[in-house]
Amino acid sequence: MEYVPQALASIAAIVGPAATIIGLIHSRGWLAVMGAVFAAAAIAFYVYARRQNQRLNSAVIEIEGISIDATNAANLRRRVNRTLMIQSAEQSVTIDGPDLDMVWRYAGYCRADHETSLEFSVDSTHAIPFSDLDCYAHDLRRDPDKKHKIEPLLLGPDGISKKIAVPFLEPLRSNEPFDVSLHCRMPDTYRAGIGYYTSSLSLDQKRVGRLAVHLRFTRSRPKWVRVYSCEPAAGPRLLKSLYPVREDDDEIEYRDLAENLSAQSTRIYLFKRDEF
Repeated sequence: MEYVPQALASIAAIVGPAATIIGLIHSRGWLAVMGAVFAAAAIAFYVYARRQNQRLNSAVIEIEGISIDATNAANLRRRVNRTLMIQSAEQSVTIDGPDLDMVWRYAGYCRADHETSLEFSVDSTHAIPFSDLDCYAHDLRRDPDKKHKIEPLLLGPDGISKKIAVPFLEPLRSNEPFDVSLHCRMPDTYRAGIGYYTSSLSLDQKRVGRLAVHLRFTRSRPKWVRVYSCEPAAGPRLLKSLYPVREDDDEIEYRDLAENLSAQSTRIYLFKRDEF
């Protein structure tokens, strides 16, 4: 299907000038006009095809020979949040053998007249049905003691990159602050070898003040952990290697802190475990 615009552009590019020349030679005004229309269509098809190819190419991310499928899928369905200003984000991630357990916390304020929910992107290395996720949230500003669990809502298709919405306990008004946490456990996510975890931001603002990502491993310890950054229209680049900040018999923890980072970017945490 991606070749249809190119084929139409080629046909229009041939027919348009030919019709225009014939129309001018034989003083056929309608034929010359038709030729000009075909020529314009050829240009439009060419521009559309070029943009589609650029979009597909920019969506494909590969690091160290590993296709980052979750981020690739997320990029094709990227939704930019325009109603909420995110000031800080914190992600606590526990990788327990094959299982992934995440707790995300986002704080900021509403910049629209009215907002009822906060959207998240939940990405995984393979498709896990939304119904199989242990997924719940809390509105920490209105419920600091976490007495009222909020059931997230699935938005759109249920694939390796899911868009879910967390409703606030009460709708937000203009300039009203919010503080929301989301817990999500994804069973049987990883295999032995190279794995990854992604942290994505897709916001209609220039910068996010602070991002903190805590990575904890149990059962098995990674040989290495590397952080890559990927922004729109740019390939991934290696930022740094992470080293343990805490280690005991049961768990090892890595920490990544970033300030004033791009509000439309993805951080990819690549790691290797031989077994677990």
